[in-house]
Amino acid sequence: MTASKPNHEPRDDAEEPRGQEAGSPSDGPAAASEAAGAEAAPRDYEAEIAELKDRALRALAEAENTRRRGEREKSEAQKFGIARFARDVLSVADNLRRAMESLPAAEREAATEPVKNLLLGIEMTERELHAVLERHGVRALKPKGERFDPNLHQAVAEVPGSGQPPGTVVDVFQTGYVIEDRLLRPAMVTVAKAEGPVPPAGDGATPGSSVDTKA
Repeated sequence: MTASKPNHEPRDDAEEPRGQEAGSPSDGPAAASEAAGAEAAPRDYEAEIAELKDRALRALAEAENTRRRGEREKSEAQKFGIARFARDVLSVADNLRRAMESLPAAEREAATEPVKNLLLGIEMTERELHAVLERHGVRALKPKGERFDPNLHQAVAEVPGSGQPPGTVVDVFQTGYVIEDRLLRPAMVTVAKAEGPVPPAGDGATPGSSVDTKA
């Protein structure tokens, strides 16, 4: 019998050493530098918190401004939403006033009973119309005897010899109206004119002696 020969064939694949593989990123100097940088520069949480707080405050301020703007627009819509309608209704009030003034007081006293009742009905209608307008913030201007105000009045003429101080409203040709604190229609008025020559500007001129009739 022949003895079997021991198998001493060389292995092709050498057993690799266990542990970290060769070429791992953690083995290089760049990885070491990144790790050192991460340890040296921690996150600035205080700065991030401050930034988030600032954003939140800005958002709250913007929301509050939007709320206030909405309330203001709502209030103005409630107050002035009827301005166009009220301006159109003023012509009705003007016609009622003209109807009342078309008949002199003497003829009204001598008028028949039906005519008197008709005029009384017109007067009551005018009064009720003004009451309705006032309930909605529309108020008539009565500037006769007051100082001329170019923001509320429109001068159509200057009247000499009125016996009133210069710049005073002598008569009202057309009633003016305001809605809340805004002018709806200026009052058309005549204004007292200064007597005598008007002194030059800056030489002791009386205030209101010269009225801008194109106001």
